[in-house]
Amino acid sequence: MVTGTAETGATREVIRVDHLWASYDHEIVLEDVSLTVYERDFVGLIGPNGGGKTTLLRVLLGLMRPLRGEVRIMGERPQRGRRHIGWVPQLVEFDRDMPIRVRDVVRMGRLGHRGLLRRYQPEDDEQVARALAAVRLESMADRPLAELSGGQRQRAYVARALAGEPSILLLDEPTAHMDASVSSTLYELLHELNHRITILMVSHDLTAISSYVKTVGCLSRRLFYERGKTITAEMLDASYQCPIDLLAHGVPHRVLPEHTEVPHDA
Repeated sequence: MVTGTAETGATREVIRVDHLWASYDHEIVLEDVSLTVYERDFVGLIGPNGGGKTTLLRVLLGLMRPLRGEVRIMGERPQRGRRHIGWVPQLVEFDRDMPIRVRDVVRMGRLGHRGLLRRYQPEDDEQVARALAAVRLESMADRPLAELSGGQRQRAYVARALAGEPSILLLDEPTAHMDASVSSTLYELLHELNHRITILMVSHDLTAISSYVKTVGCLSRRLFYERGKTITAEMLDASYQCPIDLLAHGVPHRVLPEHTEVPHDA
């Protein structure tokens, strides 16, 4: 079972997953996964494509029912507990002719408080302003979303999640398709937010996982974890079945042996 870090001294559980099994079309995707996350933890999960990372997030959001096992968000079932969650999906392309401003995108995060048919109130606009300030996009609030760079758009989506006043942020590959410098800016922002919000992030970015998170695991149908921040050779071997270079805490090192190339005439 994955437990939260003790660094913050926090002991309140915000996410608990006990012996979770999940499937798509009768094919098992998650097998006996147990995970406990504590208040103000920053959990990073890595794993191969198809390893179940996004499926786990869908279960936590109440968008997918497990085959068996228990899931609690702030002590509640996901369908109710998701009101405590801010969701940041992968950065995706969109219709750039859509006339929507950054402020309007962030305001969507207030729908859980207002509902679809109720008018926004001054307190909603105040919360939107705070969310934009948290991601340093105040000056771009009235610009069309299409004019923002990829990194700026992802920060706008983080602001949208923050506008809902969540206790937990879930992020699915937040820096996919971003270059290293833009990714670093977003991770620094998440590091700042983690002082007051619990974060669970799935990513292929091993550098970010080892540099920014407090607790790390590898998910490939089953969850592989050893207490601490270190991604071990055994965890990677169990998850990826393949050698991988890892940059951990700013010190590059190889945790598994290099591939041996086979000569073309062999």
